[in-house]
Amino acid sequence: MTTRFRTRAFLICFVPFAVLLACSFWMIQQSVESTVRDGLRASFGESQLAIARIHAKSDLQDSRFLRVAGENAALKAGMELLLSHRGNSEARRTVEDQLRELGEHMGFDFLLVAAPNGAPLAAVARQTAASGQTQLVPVDPHLLSRAGNGLLPLGGRTFRVASVPVDQSDENLGSLSVGAYFDFSEFTTPAVLVADGKVIASNIRGISFDELNAALGRCDDHSECNVRLQGANWISLAMQTYGGGYMLRSLENVDQAAAPILSRLNRLFLTLTLICVLVALLCSVAESRSIVKPLSAVVSHLRQTARTGVLTEFKGQPSSVLEIRELAEIFNRAAVSVQAAGEDLQSAYLEFVGSLANALDARDRYTSGHSRRVSDLACATAAAMRLDPTHVERIRIGAILHDMGKIGISDSVLQKPGRLTEEEFAHVKEHPVIGRRILEGVQGLAPFLPAVELHHENWDGSGYPRGQRGEETPIDARIIHVSDAYDAMTTDRSYRRGMTHERAISILIENAGIQFDARIVEVFIHLPREILTRHTSLPQREDEVNEPAMAVSR
Repeated sequence: MTTRFRTRAFLICFVPFAVLLACSFWMIQQSVESTVRDGLRASFGESQLAIARIHAKSDLQDSRFLRVAGENAALKAGMELLLSHRGNSEARRTVEDQLRELGEHMGFDFLLVAAPNGAPLAAVARQTAASGQTQLVPVDPHLLSRAGNGLLPLGGRTFRVASVPVDQSDENLGSLSVGAYFDFSEFTTPAVLVADGKVIASNIRGISFDELNAALGRCDDHSECNVRLQGANWISLAMQTYGGGYMLRSLENVDQAAAPILSRLNRLFLTLTLICVLVALLCSVAESRSIVKPLSAVVSHLRQTARTGVLTEFKGQPSSVLEIRELAEIFNRAAVSVQAAGEDLQSAYLEFVGSLANALDARDRYTSGHSRRVSDLACATAAAMRLDPTHVERIRIGAILHDMGKIGISDSVLQKPGRLTEEEFAHVKEHPVIGRRILEGVQGLAPFLPAVELHHENWDGSGYPRGQRGEETPIDARIIHVSDAYDAMTTDRSYRRGMTHERAISILIENAGIQFDARIVEVFIHLPREILTRHTSLPQREDEVNEPAMAVSR
């Protein structure tokens, strides 16, 4: 019980702290993730500005190149020829050669000429040959969409395209579009290219387009959004918008970015947690002990009380806890009240016992005071045998009550001056059982019933009423048996004179191990004479006594 209570007290002290510690860690972790997200947003913003500046410079450079290319006289002549003979393959190859020469000179990866209505006429794009060299090769115009600015997917590659009108005098011959490969290698952060809400290119390894489309499907075109990819938290921002419905979105793995910080934080927090838990553990143990120890002392005291049946005041050390001190004080007040009530009840028992003994003694002047004398002799013997005070007190009251059953024996038998007949003696031998029957109805007299019923049992089993042998008879009854026999032999009775102290002692010795417990007789005969003869008036000469053959009494 003490262990369970100590465990509960410890948990009450420790668990709230552990919960608070766990909540604190969770809040710190959320704060770190929020800080990382803010840092990523700032980084994305800087990347967007850098990309915007790069594109601005590239657009300026492209615009100069485009204006120069658009003024190329040979290209204008070829376009006029191709416009006049649209179905002529030779005219288209002439324009393609001019575009290839212009592209190689200016470093473009894609060139396209279109009619005034935007329909593609001829185009070339850079491809890598088997030898590893790159060259501009013709592209079927039917595979191309209308010319314009923005991004153009072609053959699994994407080109960033810009257009400029080509005019001859006041007549518009069409337009020239040039472009360069849109290469994700120029981006240091993970990014995807989205066309009309679908991912068409990505530099993120290990994640399919289907997964990217499913994750980014909940994102607005230009807003920041949080997505889940392969069980990790990512953040996505729109970096750049191109014509034709193309958009470049950047992504960053928040968990991966926060991992180094969280790892350090986890180690730091683990160290602090261990220290705090140790301190909390020690404090909780000390606090639980300060609560449990005094309560355990009270519980132990109550258990001792349950075993002994005596409720005494609690003398333990006062606790620092006010409620426990009040509990101990209330317990002590209750113990005092119970003790007082018990003492009153005991006094009532003793008065009752005394009244019964007096009632018995009043029947016969010869046995007057017999119960008191036997009680004194038995107590002296028990004390000499070093029995504890509680046991001595039990023997004292048992001796006072030992002849209570003689109330049920008629006066004609008890006070008969001569020898009893066998029927009369059999009637007298019933008094131990009668005494038990009279007293067993009183609960407080239960401890004394064995002394009342068994004080005539002999060591050799020849006694009555049960014929018990040796230590089968309780020591209370055995001590009273010796004291009763001595007092009976040394006092006058209606049927004989009392004998001398010496003669009574010799008879006790003769019957030790037969009628009496030899050990008790040994203690009894060595009691001081003044104790044995204190309440008796013994004969002065031995010849005045009619000696019995055995130490018996009625």
